[in-house]
Amino acid sequence: MRLATAANEAYTAPLAVSELLGCKQCGGGGDHDEELGIRIPRPLGQGPSRFIPEKEILQVGSEDAQMHALFADSFAALGRLDNITLVMVFHPQYLESFLKTQHYLLQMDGPLPLHYRHYIGIMAAARHQCSYLVNLHVNDFLHVGGDPKWLNGLENAPQKLQNLGELNKVLAHRPWLITKEHIEGLLKAEEHSWSLAELVHAVVLLTHYHSLASFTFGCGISPEIHCDGGHTFRPPSVSNYCICDITNGNHSVDEMPVNSAENVSVSDSFFEVEALMEKMRQLQECRDEEEASQEEMASRFEIEKRESMFVFSSDDDEVTPARDVSRHFEDTSYGYKDFSRHGMHVPTFRVQDYCWEDHGYSLVNRLYPDVGQLIDEKFHIAYNLTYNTMAMHKDVDTSMLRRAIWNYIHCMFGIRYDDYDYGEINQLLDRSFKVYIKTVVCTPEKVTKRMYESFWRQFKHSEKVHVNLLLIEARMQAELLYALRAITRYMT
Repeated sequence: MRLATAANEAYTAPLAVSELLGCKQCGGGGDHDEELGIRIPRPLGQGPSRFIPEKEILQVGSEDAQMHALFADSFAALGRLDNITLVMVFHPQYLESFLKTQHYLLQMDGPLPLHYRHYIGIMAAARHQCSYLVNLHVNDFLHVGGDPKWLNGLENAPQKLQNLGELNKVLAHRPWLITKEHIEGLLKAEEHSWSLAELVHAVVLLTHYHSLASFTFGCGISPEIHCDGGHTFRPPSVSNYCICDITNGNHSVDEMPVNSAENVSVSDSFFEVEALMEKMRQLQECRDEEEASQEEMASRFEIEKRESMFVFSSDDDEVTPARDVSRHFEDTSYGYKDFSRHGMHVPTFRVQDYCWEDHGYSLVNRLYPDVGQLIDEKFHIAYNLTYNTMAMHKDVDTSMLRRAIWNYIHCMFGIRYDDYDYGEINQLLDRSFKVYIKTVVCTPEKVTKRMYESFWRQFKHSEKVHVNLLLIEARMQAELLYALRAITRYMT
């Protein structure tokens, strides 16, 4: 009950502000703001996402009981209701699992002290230049008593955290290069060494925030009004702009209509949906009639892995310049590179030899109790989540499409499922969709609104957010598999 009360106070705060300041437009009380000398910030964005129209995102105050409870829990745990939550709430079942997991990682009993946890979050988000997450955790780091000097640069943090920089770098950009030597270097660093339990906690935090950076960029999450980049003090350009609109977040007067399909006709994008549905039907019929040999399945995986190297986004002027957060990590030139370029060959990671269900889950749960269970639940919800809809169609089995997306991401990371026919990926995922997937997962800081709008043009925004949930969980699992396999090899 106390949580709901706290959240209700947060929801009604903007009204109290407008009553205090008054509004010339609607007669709400006169010129107190001028008398008090208060500068009113104006939102720079149009709601929680730059990609999704504000009117299509659930407005606080209009939510049902389940969503209200989620908002209350989020506010109570974080002291804020952030834009990530407001976009994730398209899928309440997932959001509940996400919030529970994140709360446990950051605030419940665990091997690492609280300020270390937030600092590791800063380090992880900074690798993808995600100033949104960095800013959130800078505030949280200071709130739990973190030393402000650490925020001047990684070199000012304890050597133990500095030593984590190499693992952070490789895990974020080329996880297939992680070896047991990386693990050994951290566990045997004399007075700066990590324990196994601490390292597992750190690895889970790193993978969580690498993936959350992907979601932040993939859904175009906007900074909150109180954060850097979320507001301006310049007067609005519209003469009849109302102060009540600002304080309540209803600033649609600034919104410009966007052609989300980039001049593609409705009939063309409708045809794309129908074509995808037909491909799914044909693939199911082929599955029923014949099954490819193991040799053929292995060959198709290698073809898809090789082709994934040639899917890349062109440099786009639309990319929003990020605030410089490079002081929070080392080796700023190190980034994503395909694992088979320049003659380097990385052995295929076969899930039958090391998988999350049989190996990773138990290792995490043994060294960091309950976290394995929470992560496993989150993976399963994201992978199995379905409303049996596709754009305008209902009663659709989407499992084939969801598996293609998940396995394509793992294929890009060199991870192979022996029982999956990788020939299905090219049938179900077109090039614009593959560009979006690869950019969100590998170089999220390069995602643009144009990429977001160019795939699945007849699908709802909630379905595109669902895609992003699949992307971030598949990415997190891939990173965890490489890191946990290296830890297992060190232990044996």
